[in-house]
Amino acid sequence: MIKGTNASPGIALGKALVLEHNEIVIEKKTIDNIELEQKKLTDAINKSKEELTKVKEKALVELGAEKAEIFEAHLLVLQDPELVDSTLNKIKDEKINADYAFNEVKNMFVSMFESMDNEYMKERAADIKDVGNRVLRHILDIKFVDLSTLEDEVVLIAHDLTPSDTATMNKKKVLGFLTDIGGRTSHTAIMARTLETPAVVGLKNITETVKDGDYVIFNGETGEVIINPDENTINEYKDLKEKFEKEKKELESLKGQESKTLDGRHVELAGNIGTPNDVQGLINNDAEGVGLYRTEFLYMNRSEFPTEEEQYESYKAVLESMNPKPIVIRTLDIGGDKELSYLEMDKEMNPFLGYRAIRLCLDRQDIFKTQLRALLRASVHGNLRIMFPMISSLEELLSAKEILESVKSDLDKEGIDYSKNIEVGMMIEVPSAALISDILAKHVDFFSIGTNDLIQYTTAVDRMNEKIHNLYNQFNPAVLRLIKMVIDNGHKEGKWVGMCGEAAGDKRMIPILLGMGLDEFSMSPISILPARKLITSLKYEDMKPVAEKVVSMGTAKEIEEYMQNNFA
Repeated sequence: MIKGTNASPGIALGKALVLEHNEIVIEKKTIDNIELEQKKLTDAINKSKEELTKVKEKALVELGAEKAEIFEAHLLVLQDPELVDSTLNKIKDEKINADYAFNEVKNMFVSMFESMDNEYMKERAADIKDVGNRVLRHILDIKFVDLSTLEDEVVLIAHDLTPSDTATMNKKKVLGFLTDIGGRTSHTAIMARTLETPAVVGLKNITETVKDGDYVIFNGETGEVIINPDENTINEYKDLKEKFEKEKKELESLKGQESKTLDGRHVELAGNIGTPNDVQGLINNDAEGVGLYRTEFLYMNRSEFPTEEEQYESYKAVLESMNPKPIVIRTLDIGGDKELSYLEMDKEMNPFLGYRAIRLCLDRQDIFKTQLRALLRASVHGNLRIMFPMISSLEELLSAKEILESVKSDLDKEGIDYSKNIEVGMMIEVPSAALISDILAKHVDFFSIGTNDLIQYTTAVDRMNEKIHNLYNQFNPAVLRLIKMVIDNGHKEGKWVGMCGEAAGDKRMIPILLGMGLDEFSMSPISILPARKLITSLKYEDMKPVAEKVVSMGTAKEIEEYMQNNFA
């Protein structure tokens, strides 16, 4: 048995299809006919453009406008004169073959992006590799697996799945994904959860271990993978799959029911989204609202800031489709590991501690005001709640609110309508905000706790650093005490408190958070019904002492084991 990172729940059994993308072998050759080699390059680029245009159109229909933008970015790579002209010149100046020249130039750009410190820019290196390999296959006339025409059901095995892989595949024939690399927040993991397809990632060398046609079974919830199992094991996993499908079907009966404990405490179960297209997953899983709409995806994979009108249309689409359910939209949270290629930002030693989120917005009020105008205009189409990210002081909160009021005043002068009942809240992501939450609570309508960053800042652990990953733990007693403090302080001022970090959907955390009095839980769409099942089986009064007990424990391990043994 092999163990990887559980990326998307479900059991998959089937024959493996290993995506090797046929290894591309490049050899340096001296050539006589420069024009012929240059033509090979331009033909390959034109074919790649035609393919990517079709992929983009397919993605637009099946995945929505925001995900289709990824392929617009890929098309832009092919139009980059630095890439194309440099290769044409290299062929001419060095009298070498087109594939070798292009590969050299492509690798130079890949190395440049990979050497950058932040994760977002590193992802751009993957885009260039993806597009570049497509061009190379055309130059060398290498055939590759067309995932859109799969005829048999398969388990896809890949080093990693590219955006074009997931956008073009025939999803009815794909039983699940297994990849060498990636974590729970990788593109493959996010796509698997969006498609509700089982997946295990981070298996290190699964593409070398498995061969085409091997029989593979895996559990996307535990991360366990077995290759060519015996008959007994196959039957065991068939039973597990049947049980999983039965439980999934049973969860359907919870649709339309209140998320209420056995002793009558109601909590709100909402979902996290990145684009308007993600709303369908929330509707399918009966979410009671949107607890976090990450607006930064509107700004990424493009060459300039979205206009006020583009933003208005995106916010309006989400508000209308979920109306009258509440929609919490977070204002721009850029910086840290999320950069914009068209926004010049100085290189920082510690970008997570630097110029990001509300700090950037308070400094660049032109960007901030445009977003606030779009939000306010869209507010007439539904139940909008506005949330500010990364607030670390009362001064920042008051400044953000002041700018919001100035934008309202501008709209009033222009005679533009907006809702007068918008709740305004803030995220609790840093210890300083948690520690003065009694003061901050007087100035907001709600708090939403972002555990991903709160854990990072409280424990001084970079969540991207694999060497210290074991120290990044939501069960750390210090983190739990801060969460309890925020909930208590919010309630003292009569304000509701939610959570939109990964912990809100964890079955071992839900009883603790329920006992602490959390009012709203926001999570991945596929976690909503399992969370409702758990909450409706518990008593709020019974969970209060559980919460008290765990915050008195000394270690994360002790707390995690206690919750695993009693509630998982």
